Amino acid sequence: MEKETTIFGIRAIIEAVKSGENIDKVFLQKGLRGDLFTELEDLLRKERLNVSYVPVEKLNRLSKQNHQGAIAQIAPISFYTLENLVETVLESDKTPLFLLLDQLSDVRNFGAIIRTAECTGVSGIIIQKKGGAPVNGDTIKTSAGAIFKIPICKVDHIKDAVFYMQASGIKVIAATEKAEHTIYDVSFKEPCAIVMGSEGKGINPSVLKVADDQAKLPILGEIESLNVSVACGAFLYEAVRQRMK
Repeated sequence: MEKETTIFGIRAIIEAVKSGENIDKVFLQKGLRGDLFTELEDLLRKERLNVSYVPVEKLNRLSKQNHQGAIAQIAPISFYTLENLVETVLESDKTPLFLLLDQLSDVRNFGAIIRTAECTGVSGIIIQKKGGAPVNGDTIKTSAGAIFKIPICKVDHIKDAVFYMQASGIKVIAATEKAEHTIYDVSFKEPCAIVMGSEGKGINPSVLKVADDQAKLPILGEIESLNVSVACGAFLYEAVRQRMK
């Protein structure tokens, strides 16, 4: 199993970005100043990379090296472009089933979802560049290695992916407790993409608004919601059930 690679130091990260390294996330020290640090910030902003500003204690836990207030993680996988992913799947003889994760932030939930997605034959997973869980060692471990077997693509905004799916003839179904219909009232037989939201906020209202359909899980107990990875598994296996008929 591959391990994540960590780069530390402002200049080292600048050079890594310029050389096209597949950087998944960058951690920068809060309140740090300086010309070189500003150059790094400008470069990260230009490349639209995922950046988190954190206390120095967090950086010290990530690396024992002299990190200079900046640490970057290189993803252990290569990401697909949305266009290539959708085009490849549409050209195959398999009915597309995509998964869109709207700023899901917990690494273990992310890994568990990847594992279930691979088991249910998902065509590809689309995540947002900023605000989502990183692709790191914990993701690999929780996915049980499934992350190396399923295409993953990063986009600037999930809503952009929704529009592209719709333009490609793929129905977009949002998983939300606000839906009027349950998953048993919605068809997953045709080409479709399921949108799952973040653990705390769910799906962004702007994404909900443009989805083709919404669906929820019936909740029979007193607790109002399920863990997102469990809910995602229920949605995906309902799609499998319908398609196996």
